[in-house]
Amino acid sequence: QVQLVESGGGLVQAGGSLRLSCAASGRTFSRYAVGWFRQAPGKDREFVAAITWSGSSTYYADSVKGRFTISRGDAKNTVNLQMNSLKPEDTAVYYCAARPWSFSDYVAAYDSWGQGTQGTVSS
Repeated sequence: QVQLVESGGGLVQAGGSLRLSCAASGRTFSRYAVGWFRQAPGKDREFVAAITWSGSSTYYADSVKGRFTISRGDAKNTVNLQMNSLKPEDTAVYYCAARPWSFSDYVAAYDSWGQGTQGTVSS
């Protein structure tokens, strides 16, 4: 497992942007695929985006496609989620998660999780 810490959440108006970061420590992070998930009050945790260990492939939920971009940072131990054109329905606690090698859009497929960061979009 790796240890993950999210940052960058906050309050923004609809149409605005937030940039989330996931910093990792522990095992060789470059061999891990990373996913971003979110959980709104009273709802299940849902998949948002994922990136392969190499950074060569990305995958997005339909609800964020074209608005969010996932990328691996230059420091190699970070993964970022750029969120543009935000909507009130994007309000949630955002979590990053990691698993060896291949990515997945299933919550149960990941064994390392961060503590989450709150993103709130006002209308």
